[in-house]
Amino acid sequence: MSEQIRNPDSAKEEKYLRMTTQPVEKLINRLAVPTIISMLVTSFYNLADTFFVRHLEQDSMVAAVGVVLPLMNIIQAIGFYHGHGSGNFISRAFGRKEFGEAEKMAATGFFSAVLLGLVLSVLGLLFRVPFARALGAKTPATLGHTVAYMRFILLATPFMMGSIVMNNQLRMQGNAFFSMLGLASGAVLNLFLDPVLIFKAGDAIGVGNVRMGFGAGMGVAGAALATGISQVFSFCILAVGMGRSDNVKIRLRNFTPTMYYFKGIFKGGLPSLARQGMASIATASLNHAIGLYLVDPLLIDAAQAAMTGVNRIMMFLSSALIGFGQGFQPVCGFNYGARRYDRVLRSFRYCVRVASVVLVGIAALFFVFARPITNLVAGASPEALDIAAFTFRAQLVVFPLTAWVVMLNMMLQNIGVTGKATLLALARQGLAFIPLVLLLPGLMRLLGLAPLLGIELVQAASDLAAFLIALLVGRGELRKLDHLRRTDNAGV
Repeated sequence: MSEQIRNPDSAKEEKYLRMTTQPVEKLINRLAVPTIISMLVTSFYNLADTFFVRHLEQDSMVAAVGVVLPLMNIIQAIGFYHGHGSGNFISRAFGRKEFGEAEKMAATGFFSAVLLGLVLSVLGLLFRVPFARALGAKTPATLGHTVAYMRFILLATPFMMGSIVMNNQLRMQGNAFFSMLGLASGAVLNLFLDPVLIFKAGDAIGVGNVRMGFGAGMGVAGAALATGISQVFSFCILAVGMGRSDNVKIRLRNFTPTMYYFKGIFKGGLPSLARQGMASIATASLNHAIGLYLVDPLLIDAAQAAMTGVNRIMMFLSSALIGFGQGFQPVCGFNYGARRYDRVLRSFRYCVRVASVVLVGIAALFFVFARPITNLVAGASPEALDIAAFTFRAQLVVFPLTAWVVMLNMMLQNIGVTGKATLLALARQGLAFIPLVLLLPGLMRLLGLAPLLGIELVQAASDLAAFLIALLVGRGELRKLDHLRRTDNAGV
């Protein structure tokens, strides 16, 4: 009996030793493989949603998926705020061997997110039509499809937030396998449900000459229902994963809604809240800018559909980078908590080198094949396809620069440099994108060019601006870490 009682702490001690003594390259690669897979699979089924909806041959339906994206960003903002905030606290607590504190934080982060998810779900369902307009639905067709799509997303919101929190808590404890299993299983289910719920019997599904033998024929609403069901399924799998012996357990009795734990969530999660929250505002701003600068309703639908498709493709490409960074995060958090600053610096530099080289190769390959790739998801009209191909190539030119931005942001967030991490999180979609999306199309008009060109170039310009900001921030913070490494005896 006494051995069984000691076993959980013994497992935690073993994890502590593994995370603070094994070569960082080996640790990062091992932890990154499942997170990269889970991010790619999750992003792929988001891409698949758009692929299947695109083959309904209506730009307004693809546009609706893009209009709902700010809502998804809001859900992710709240989920990642609590997930990253509690997860970063947990990993540093492990580094200090404060296991009781970790369990209280796990419960506080999880239940706080689920409660907020319930509030958002109820309010969104009550006011879904004005909500859809606020998100950027501009034409009557797009508004109708947006409301239909949004209904099922809102019903699944508490489960989505809970899944995000558990996923991040698992990762930050170094248990990336169960994180991958939870996300991947839901993604596979979503991929199966999409065509069944979207199409009706006899419809072509855009894969060769395949036609559906049966189906619910729900259209764009079917894509949302498939997502909702898959999120509930992932929630259940992740809940099982949290029950492993070397994880902190989420128990209602450990829910401790005090300022101490909320402050811990705030410090670790604010950059994620800022990043995802700004992504929501930025996407809604893009939708409104399209309506402001373009007049023809068909061109508005085409532009929104094109931007939706390109956004989903770039999310898919970026997911591998984020997954790699998620392999870095627990290594960073554990070693910073253990005052092993040499290992923090070494792991950061390794990740930046590897990610930069890989992104250059990806950008070059996809630039060549931009047109056929965007044709798969970016609307159905010739106008949508032309806009998507040009926008995609513009973003690929600066894509490798995001390696530095993402890895630096993750490191600063993990080591508790909240202000600068939040600044970087705001840089791409807030400090750069929102002003540019409102001003750049107008500038193009003053220069005698089409305002659409400004809309097409805005994300690439924002990525370049974010890199320059991150370069200035990163140099100073890396010098501070190197000073700690040289002066702290624990780093020797």
